Parts: sequence; structure tokens; C-alpha cells
Amino acid sequence: MKKIILVAIMLFSITTVVQAQSIHFGIKGGANFANQNGDTPPAFESKESITSYHAGLVAEVKLFDGFAIQPELLYSTQGATYKNAVEEFKNELGYLSIPVVAKIGLSKSLNLELGPQASFLLSDRKNVNLENPETFEFGVVGGLGLNITKSIFVQARYGLGLTEASKDADIKNSTIQLSAGLMF
Repeated sequence: MKKIILVAIMLFSITTVVQAQSIHFGIKGGANFANQNGDTPPAFESKESITSYHAGLVAEVKLFDGFAIQPELLYSTQGATYKNAVEEFKNELGYLSIPVVAKIGLSKSLNLELGPQASFLLSDRKNVNLENPETFEFGVVGGLGLNITKSIFVQARYGLGLTEASKDADIKNSTIQLSAGLMF
């Protein structure tokens, strides 16, 4: 946990040193529509997506007109619902996610957002037997951001896990995120 906090502090410190005059901080939160891609474990007939949430801190570092780097520090829940003939089991994983996206201005208010994301497993609330969840996940995110005002924004993103979410099963997380936020 100390390493995670240290990485987050270093990330925000580095961006502050790079462009102290053109950095803005904010908060964001929203809904996750999460699923796990890959093989369904043999004990289950099907799997479906879950609706969950994400929330956290945002920093925007403007490098020049129409281009910025946006590191974020988010708590994000992901997973899936697994079903067999009798019951339904929810596998919900809580991550500290650190996406670092490049924001490319398509217009004054619309941005294309692309970048990597590192996620660290913080909690594992499951009642399905997908043993040994991985404690680190690497993925990519991409989407669109819309600045409604100078301070208020909305975003739509897709996140795709590139590494396995479990040591014992061939599954990867995927998430559609709808967010709203406020920059200070």
C-alpha cells in the first residue's frame, strides 16, 4: 500500500514540476459497465457485465494548445456476474487505477483521450471461486471528453486489460466508463 501511495505522489509531483503554470486539478466520478473477457470457468454456464462505479482525482497538464497529459488516481470497481443453472455469483474487484492519457483537442470542447493504465488490486469482494486474483493489472484506455464549461467536463472511455485478472483463469477486465468531473 505504501508503494502505491508513493507512486501516486511521485506521479502528481512530476507533472507539477514539468508545467507548474499550466496544471489544473480536479475530481471525477461515474459509472462503470464492467465485464471479464476470456474463458468462462467450467462451473458456470454464462457471465454478464456488472454496473459499478469509479471516483478519484484528476490533474491536467497542458503542454501546448490542443494537447495535454492527464494523469488520474481513481478507485474503480470491475468484474462480472457468473451464472450456473441454480445461482448467480458476483465477482467484484476494487482497484486503485492510474490512467495517464494524452488529451488531443479535436475542437475547443471535444478531446480524444488515449493512454496506458496501471491498476493495483485493493479489494476482492467475490462469491465466485476465481482464485488467486492478480494484484497488478496493466491496460489501455481510450475515449472522448467534452468540456461543458471551463470547469465542468464529461467523459466516455473504454478500458481494456492487457494482463490476466486471475492467476488461475484466462480472463481480462474490460470496462466502459461514463464520468463527470470538476476542474479547479
